[in-house]
Amino acid sequence: MTSSRKIGATSKISRRGVLRAAGTLGVGAAAVALLARPTSYAIAGNATKVRLSWTEFAACHSPIAFALSKGIYARHDLDIELYYQGASGQTLIQSIATNKTDAGAGLLYDWIKPLEQGLDVKLFVGSHGGCTRLLASKASGVTTLEGLKGKTIVSYDVASPPKHSFQVALAKAGLDPENDVNWLNVPFDLVGETVGKGQADALAHLDPWAYSHKKKFDLVEVANTQTGSFEGAVCCVLGVNSAFLDANKDAIRRLAEADIEIHEYAAAHPDEVAKWFVDNLNPGFPFEDIRDEIASWVLHNHPVGKDLQDQVKHAAADLSLIKVLDPTTDPAELAQRVTVDIRPDGCGDERSDRRGRRRKECFFRFCRAGVEARALCRLGLAARCHCHDCLPRCRSVG
Repeated sequence: MTSSRKIGATSKISRRGVLRAAGTLGVGAAAVALLARPTSYAIAGNATKVRLSWTEFAACHSPIAFALSKGIYARHDLDIELYYQGASGQTLIQSIATNKTDAGAGLLYDWIKPLEQGLDVKLFVGSHGGCTRLLASKASGVTTLEGLKGKTIVSYDVASPPKHSFQVALAKAGLDPENDVNWLNVPFDLVGETVGKGQADALAHLDPWAYSHKKKFDLVEVANTQTGSFEGAVCCVLGVNSAFLDANKDAIRRLAEADIEIHEYAAAHPDEVAKWFVDNLNPGFPFEDIRDEIASWVLHNHPVGKDLQDQVKHAAADLSLIKVLDPTTDPAELAQRVTVDIRPDGCGDERSDRRGRRRKECFFRFCRAGVEARALCRLGLAARCHCHDCLPRCRSVG
């Protein structure tokens, strides 16, 4: 666990936080947490403490920890503590539902089924897309989804998000995702070797492992979660414990703003984020791979409000297509029930300007030294800029 603590007016890692990390992550990871001290930043007022679940060695979560070291959360008056709950997305989600943590980041396909079953968590912002890949060996001759008919695809779990993602893609390409292909399940660390040894034709996996297998075994990228039917879709989203949301809605709005700022910064500075991730968390992958992965993802897609609700509805419909959800579940009703619009009232609503053009009612204007968070103005969210000299602005157009 990495911790952001208020000591006087600055943020730093506490000894208690490192000891808790030793119990959760093991001594080696705790030592990393101790060495990776975040830079101190002034915190205006009383920062809201948020316990945030994350997956430490998932490359697509690297911007989250980087942001803590960079002081981005502090600039949004947030005191963030990161909790590693294990590699399983379901464990992460349960930690939020059972109040072990307050919020967390996870794959949208991991969230949907527990939410359908009544998990008391709300989704509030999307962070990125494209971190899940379907790769085929050159020996298989496969270059398209249709070409996988009769082939064997390996994944690490019978219900893994990568498997579900590409079952959806196969179904939309006209194949029966259960009967037209053969699915093979092997331990997590044997997925790449299984294709490399010719025991499977293709693999479905997450970065950084997917990207590493692609390079090591010279695999062909058939699809990812930004190609075909996934174009424009978000694959990772943030959720919050409902009770915490009710008591801290403004803090969750600021967390959404920080998350957007973080990912926009990562899009503009993949080298910096990758270097921090490799140097401080030692994921076992070379800097060049992590940098290239970050640069390959779609980091400008951050749905909130109605946009997020639409994305959840489509994801639920996708999972219904492959019979993961109960057949009586209405994707639209589910999406409305499990998302929350954290924008200020009326922010992001459309209206006509003086020339009759449809515009978002609210927008954000950066100061001269502002960050690259271009998406904020499209979403009607405001955020503190890097220089901290200007305030959020939200005003009517025209």
